[in-house]
Amino acid sequence: MRDKWREKKWYTVVAPPYFGGIELGAIPSEDPDKLLGRVIDSTLYDITEDFSHQNQKMYFQIIGVDNRTARTVLKKHEYSRDYLRSLVRRRTTRVDAIFDITTKDSYKLRESICAFSLTRIKTTHEKAIRTIMKRVIQEKAETLTFDQFVQEVVLGKVASDIYNQAKKIAPLRHVGVRKTKLISSPIIAA
Repeated sequence: MRDKWREKKWYTVVAPPYFGGIELGAIPSEDPDKLLGRVIDSTLYDITEDFSHQNQKMYFQIIGVDNRTARTVLKKHEYSRDYLRSLVRRRTTRVDAIFDITTKDSYKLRESICAFSLTRIKTTHEKAIRTIMKRVIQEKAETLTFDQFVQEVVLGKVASDIYNQAKKIAPLRHVGVRKTKLISSPIIAA
């Protein structure tokens, strides 16, 4: 009887170049083709080593294997549940919005954005904040490639742009992109 475990080789999984190509971990596999499509989870803190980023989960999908290195692409990004729960307060309003957007290089993404006010706000203010969210996220998507867009979303640039425009409507405590999901990527001809 042969030992399947001994036949396996270890492959190093690396983050995409727009996250610095940092090593995310190692995975054993007997065939490199069996690695394709696997999803590896991590936190943004593991990538940036900035303690304020420990509340964001990152999910990377393996898209290719070169020698013993597995290349990845960002599949999903989201706030951790306990962090999202800690943002909710009594006597405040949570404004949620979900948009499907397409980047300049034809990647389709689903963005979930949330904003938390300091006090309760009117429904008309909520609608105005959602309109600002939609306008800002679509402008960014139309002008940026997938790599640039993901970097701005994850590192908070998009959220700060929304906050700076929406705070004129109602006093806000926090604005953030709580979830990003890659729906589809363009087919690249080899």
